[in-house]
Amino acid sequence: MIIPPEAFVRVTVDREGPAGSAWLSALPAMVRELAERWDCTPDGDLLYGGVGIVVPVLRKTTEAAVLKVSFPHPENRFEPDALSAWGGRGAVLLHERDDDRFAMLLERAHPTTLAQAGQGDEVAAIAGSVSRRLAVPAPAGLPRLQDRAAAWEEQLRRDTEDFPDALPSRTVQAATATVRELAYHQPDTLIHGDLNARNILAATREPWLAADPKGWVGDRAYDCGTLTKSRSVVLAEKGDLARAVGRTIDAFTSAAELDRERARRWAQLSAVQAAYSGRRRGFRRGRHGAERAWLIALVDELAHILTDS
Repeated sequence: MIIPPEAFVRVTVDREGPAGSAWLSALPAMVRELAERWDCTPDGDLLYGGVGIVVPVLRKTTEAAVLKVSFPHPENRFEPDALSAWGGRGAVLLHERDDDRFAMLLERAHPTTLAQAGQGDEVAAIAGSVSRRLAVPAPAGLPRLQDRAAAWEEQLRRDTEDFPDALPSRTVQAATATVRELAYHQPDTLIHGDLNARNILAATREPWLAADPKGWVGDRAYDCGTLTKSRSVVLAEKGDLARAVGRTIDAFTSAAELDRERARRWAQLSAVQAAYSGRRRGFRRGRHGAERAWLIALVDELAHILTDS
């Protein structure tokens, strides 16, 4: 029987309320039933992320795999579709799926993430290489980023009304121009959607494999914005954020074979959106207090740097 870690229980209940408590109560029986159906036996300590658990198992007695079960959420729905489309190309293999339970049986990679093992520009270069590997024609039925463009533009308008002194007008205007010029018409390419260094795992079959994709359809340069924003805390520790951000974008786009200016614009939009959402809801790693204030100042600086670079 699995016992969800206390920290995971607390975060899930805080975020999801009674629905989270009910899901957690059903989780041990759910995992046991899935393991029996997919002929798996436990093989290590349970791991967890932001919205789900990962149970190391042996598939059919000898094959190392993991059983992943996520709290039901719309943004997790298309993860197995993306993994199926990639078929192991740059991402962990999908062995089995149960969409009703948001559960999958996956290839087991190493527990070490790129965020833990990578150094300096190497992180962005590896992420860019993975992004290039994941660039395949998107299968039908996946959510398209361009369908969010109108909502993004409207949200930026509301943000400037609600927080008129948060960011310089030219910074917001640059983000709005990116939405209008890049977001409404995007390629039919499958992208990861959350390509941060924690979602790239060391592996044996390939040196690095992506995990936890959103499975969106759109511009690959969008993922450079995700990577840059997610690295901003680490980059700030280097003491020259502007230089570190520039090197990150250079390394990512070179490895991914992407247009640098296009990637910079997506990264700038992502930083502006984070600056406003942080003011509204805080951040995953800082909901309140001094850390939240520090993170807001950081993404404000990131947005400024990306506007002028």
